[in-house]
Amino acid sequence: MHFNTRSHAGKLLAKTLAKFLTKKYPDMDAVIYALPRGGVPLGFEVALALGMPLDLIIPRKIGHPFNAEYAIGAVTENGDTICNETELAKLDSDWFKQVRKEEMAEAKRRRKCYLSGREPVAVKGLLAILVDDGIATGLTMRAAIRDLKNRQPDKIIVAIPVIPSDTAKLLSSEVDDIVALQIDPLFQGSVGSYYQYFYQLSDEEVIRQLNQLDENNKPAR
Repeated sequence: MHFNTRSHAGKLLAKTLAKFLTKKYPDMDAVIYALPRGGVPLGFEVALALGMPLDLIIPRKIGHPFNAEYAIGAVTENGDTICNETELAKLDSDWFKQVRKEEMAEAKRRRKCYLSGREPVAVKGLLAILVDDGIATGLTMRAAIRDLKNRQPDKIIVAIPVIPSDTAKLLSSEVDDIVALQIDPLFQGSVGSYYQYFYQLSDEEVIRQLNQLDENNKPAR
């Protein structure tokens, strides 16, 4: 399965998620959490279709010093950290501490930039749905899950267009459910491979979409 754009994938994901929620969690209030930047267009479409509030969880990938695209860890704005311990053992610990600090600062900058002081949506006792444009290693999503658990939702669902089957198996032990349009045993190597148009979103594009949230943090066209 391939997708035209992130918005296209978000609309498809919303339909699948709506059926899943109706069947398994028909009476639970939920909050959609997008992972910026790429997850925001999908989170917006899902929240819009389901009439749910939208908020952000902001993990930052920590790339290998010799290959930035290869994730060896991830950290959230609150310091929750997930690492590939095998790779980390081969690297300088001072380098990792410095990069972790820089990425935490970037996550905090993004919250301030994107949400302009908007208060986080209360999710304690509710259903939390994490949305991104896809998952590869799962490190950033696992950091997001750890951050979200501190907010004490009753249930956590990961909703994504595509995920490798081995990563799905790993994540399934950390959340209540995974809703995916495609769980691929032969993952193509990158999330972008599943999209016709896949580019780096700017801060301005994210802000423009989040500015469409009403006073209840629900999206409007």
